[in-house]
Amino acid sequence: MAGLGNLWPGAVAVSGGGDSVALMHLLADWARARKLASPKILTVDHGLTAGSKTRASDVKAQAKKLGLACEILSWKSGKPKSGIEAAAREARYRLIGEWCRANRISHLYVAHSQDDQAETFLLRLARGSGLDGLCAMRAVAPFPLEKFSGLSLVRPLLGVTREELRGFLNARAIAWHEDPMNADPRFARVRIRAIRRELEEAGLTTARIAAAARHLARAREVLERDTALLLDTATRRDGARILIDGAALAAAPRELGLRALAALLKEAGGQPYRPRFEQLESLFDSLSTGRFAARTLHGCRLGVAPKRLAIFGSGTLLLEKEPGRVKPQVKPS
Repeated sequence: MAGLGNLWPGAVAVSGGGDSVALMHLLADWARARKLASPKILTVDHGLTAGSKTRASDVKAQAKKLGLACEILSWKSGKPKSGIEAAAREARYRLIGEWCRANRISHLYVAHSQDDQAETFLLRLARGSGLDGLCAMRAVAPFPLEKFSGLSLVRPLLGVTREELRGFLNARAIAWHEDPMNADPRFARVRIRAIRRELEEAGLTTARIAAAARHLARAREVLERDTALLLDTATRRDGARILIDGAALAAAPRELGLRALAALLKEAGGQPYRPRFEQLESLFDSLSTGRFAARTLHGCRLGVAPKRLAIFGSGTLLLEKEPGRVKPQVKPS
């Protein structure tokens, strides 16, 4: 828990499962020992299983024994028949984000462990994710919903295994719930957990997978820095429009060029997410043909700039929001 002083006060998301219950106790001890404000406990009753209300009530009772205030947030809107996992995650973060914003809390602590780090890597590998998707979860990261830009996630347990957290709870005789959704094979994460033992036997241990994700995260940091340098030298703003040195962008190393182009499309189109990779590659490849014609992608129009705006010479490109496009309000799962 070292180094959390500048990320306090905070709220803690507690589901009632072992990881989050352990985090609640650990943070309560940490704050008490330093005479800091107690953490605020937030638990969500998603209403998807018969015992969800009981689990939320038990979290509140445990928090009360620790002298902590706990708020139960209920998901009352209609539940989808498909995509339940993603919808529940979005609802959980939305409810918590709204509470934190209303109560001026800027740091939400979550109990993602080393096991979660490894499982996330495997899930994204199965989906064909690139470097960014395979990178380790950050210890401090932006909130996953766009409209809560002032709120950050704090993950102090990324170096701790699920087994170690259960050991801590057992040593203190602290009870926790096992969410039945964690055994439901409809969910991809549950299916990944089912093959973990076989992977361990093959040498793909949790620690090694998490270490691989951290290695990729360091590579991402370098790419992000170099992409920022490319954008600084090869772009200029003209109000809401962006002027681009098309030759410099096309000549950049492919990974940097793709990252820079994706960032520009997000900015110009007002989108919270990147364009589809295949479409991004097609647009990037078209820049080096020498006969670039205007194209639209991700709510944007990219074309050759008029002479009066050709600040980078004849290869200057103009990127602007496509007329008539409306910024989406929800990030796709």
